Amino acid sequence: MIVSVHSHQHNQYSLVLSQMFMARKRIFWDMLGWDVTVEGEYERDQYDEMGPVYLIWCDRALTRHYGSMRLMPTTGPTLLYDVFRHTFPDAANLSAPGIWEGTRMCIDEASLAADYPEIAPGHAFSLLLVALCEFGLENGIHTMISNYEPQIRRLYTRAGATVHELGRADGFGRHPVCCGAFEVSANVLSSMRARLDLSAPLYEPLRRENTVSSALSGQAA
Repeated sequence: MIVSVHSHQHNQYSLVLSQMFMARKRIFWDMLGWDVTVEGEYERDQYDEMGPVYLIWCDRALTRHYGSMRLMPTTGPTLLYDVFRHTFPDAANLSAPGIWEGTRMCIDEASLAADYPEIAPGHAFSLLLVALCEFGLENGIHTMISNYEPQIRRLYTRAGATVHELGRADGFGRHPVCCGAFEVSANVLSSMRARLDLSAPLYEPLRRENTVSSALSGQAA
């Protein structure tokens, strides 16, 4: 299932969140060499202490993490303004209730391979983007902002997402960092679902009992 985990639910999802922080460390510190905060086997920073919403793909028993993203409203502190301000034009105002920031998107390839061997990591990335769009529509969000390295854009394109690059800057790591605005709309969601041949929602507000497994029926790597 893919759900949104809010601050008051962090204890309930503690095992899955622990796996998420470990996956983030493996990806962003070990593999990509980003300058991130590492505590033992975890990658977590001050924004994880500010009550973010996590979009989590996990099993129904809450014991296995497959993928995730951290979501924060731009009306409060964000990496976008605190760290990556030079990646978008000075004239751009990206702080508004309908604009949220998405960071630390990751896929746990080992867990995915164990339970969903038919789904390739790139396809899993696309599925998480669809769920993100569904979450946005459920919560009055019209734009998601994300900072990413240029080579990642092809994954967004493959998912059918509509992304407008607002700018980019050097000095953050091995590659430039781009700032992209992702349109959240019914039209974009319809396009993404068609691109990925999805017939049912992936994101589950907690009141629903649908499963990601049923939505993924027939999906191949």
